[in-house]
Amino acid sequence: MKAFKGKVALVSGGSRGIGRAICLMLANEGADVAFSYLTNKEKADELVRQIEQKGVRCLASKVDVRDFEAVKSWVSGVREKFGGLDFLVNNAGIVRDKPLMMMLEEDWHDIIGTNLDGMFNVVRASIVTFLKQRRGNIVNISSVSGLIGLSGQTNYSAAKGGMNSFTKALAKETAAYGIRVNAVAPGFIETDMLSSMDAQQQEKIKTMIPFARFGSADEVAAVVRFLLSEESSYIIGQVIQMDGGLAIR
Repeated sequence: MKAFKGKVALVSGGSRGIGRAICLMLANEGADVAFSYLTNKEKADELVRQIEQKGVRCLASKVDVRDFEAVKSWVSGVREKFGGLDFLVNNAGIVRDKPLMMMLEEDWHDIIGTNLDGMFNVVRASIVTFLKQRRGNIVNISSVSGLIGLSGQTNYSAAKGGMNSFTKALAKETAAYGIRVNAVAPGFIETDMLSSMDAQQQEKIKTMIPFARFGSADEVAAVVRFLLSEESSYIIGQVIQMDGGLAIR
């Protein structure tokens, strides 16, 4: 029996990397999947084909999560097409790394707008449905940068730190309605973001990781699966750190 058969899942930023792995995991477990993407329609269409081959429904939508009205329209359309909403995974995110003294105003606002405001927009557009049906499960994809702060990432650390606090506060608000809210805070994961670094930079980072390797998107998806499943039914308001030991405190 597939764990999520008959469930409907919404994933922001689902066409590549961690988001793609999460969408495939959900489909493998029997869920219908609706995901957003921003620019890469080819990757999005390819993922839709892969998911539909698994015998579930899939909908890809071009959505800028910074646009509240566009997000509301997206969420409403998914509910109408699929007949409900059970899971929400907030994964949409970008990086604009540089020292604060060199950071431009748009570097700050782009990160906060996508990573933090975008999460608010998607949750705000979904939460009434969850409250009315008195059930729902939200997982936010954060980062260890939001737990310990990383040099050159004051904007990203601020956004992800805000996401972590948002997760805890919302979990307290909604637990009485049968809604669970948690977050996953990955370290360095093998995605396009990491591949943009040269080999020397990557090896230097590995020396900081006790496990001496990078994580995979599938490993992140496995933790998301656990948090969405009934196996974690008594876990709320937690930020699950998965980073090979990078940020052990």
